[in-house]
Amino acid sequence: MRKYEGVFIFLPNLEEEARNTMLDRVKNIINADGEVTNVDEWGLRKLAYEINDIGEGYYVLLNFTTTPEVKDELDRVVKISDNVMRHMIVRDDK
Repeated sequence: MRKYEGVFIFLPNLEEEARNTMLDRVKNIINADGEVTNVDEWGLRKLAYEINDIGEGYYVLLNFTTTPEVKDELDRVVKISDNVMRHMIVRDDK
């Protein structure tokens, strides 16, 4: 098991229910063989640069422990999701 930190930027016009559904899907993938230790919703923030003419996004930070295989599956699922504009998952070596 390794510690990871993931930042997910959701579309700003996404309804709260759809955002929570996607966030639950992410948590379920992690909980299959790991544990979510912290969820920090930063809310709407201005992007450093526009992505597809969108200037802001809804940020969520997740801290979790899981196996590298589950992290790769999570990365794959989030990449094909239309609700997530950008994401980054890094290993937390603290």
